[in-house]
Amino acid sequence: MSSHHPALVILTGAGISAESGLPTFRGAGGLWEGHRVEDVATPEAFARDPELVLRFYDARRQALARVAPNPAHFALARLEAAWQGPFLLITQNVDDLHERAGSRKLLHMHGELVRVRCVRCGLNERLEGPLAGRACPRCGARPGLRPDVVWFGEIPYSLDEIEAALARCALFVAIGTSGEVYPAAGFVDEARAHGAHTIELNLEPSRISARFAEHRFGPASRIVPAWVEELLARG
Repeated sequence: MSSHHPALVILTGAGISAESGLPTFRGAGGLWEGHRVEDVATPEAFARDPELVLRFYDARRQALARVAPNPAHFALARLEAAWQGPFLLITQNVDDLHERAGSRKLLHMHGELVRVRCVRCGLNERLEGPLAGRACPRCGARPGLRPDVVWFGEIPYSLDEIEAALARCALFVAIGTSGEVYPAAGFVDEARAHGAHTIELNLEPSRISARFAEHRFGPASRIVPAWVEELLARG
């Protein structure tokens, strides 16, 4: 293997975690696990009925604890360990499956389900167990705790760091993304504008497939490990 690899940026979406048993975000009829998005994933929903929102996220936190990373997650962790150039994994997912597979150079642009923050005192930490009915362990606010996830109408995390990485990357790869949620859907355009080669790995063509120079379609657990092995074999 050569001593240098080009700068690599990978974006992952719900499709990479679907095979682990986590439902993709956009289900039938626009419902999210039986709820309208407006009722459970906006600041207004939390202000209106915090206990409903917290019960919804408690169920998601419990579901996450019951699933495990799949071969696609492990393949990306293996790629990170072997890659000798700049590497950044950006995920739109709020699950912790990338970390559990071994990924470390990782940004959660939509936050993390396993973390909580307090809307009163700003506490931000990993916290086990249910959130509904629970007081903030620092300031005692009730309701104060909310999942540390980016809701609709909120600004994603780490955008400056992401834009800097896209500006210098030579290879941009999107895995399991719908191409419907911005700003992530625009990352391929930013990467292309700076001369990067772009690849889409997806179960089927996304809404923005035409913007990618190369495509591979199939289940993430099959096509991601195959692509990683091929990339590393080139040296």
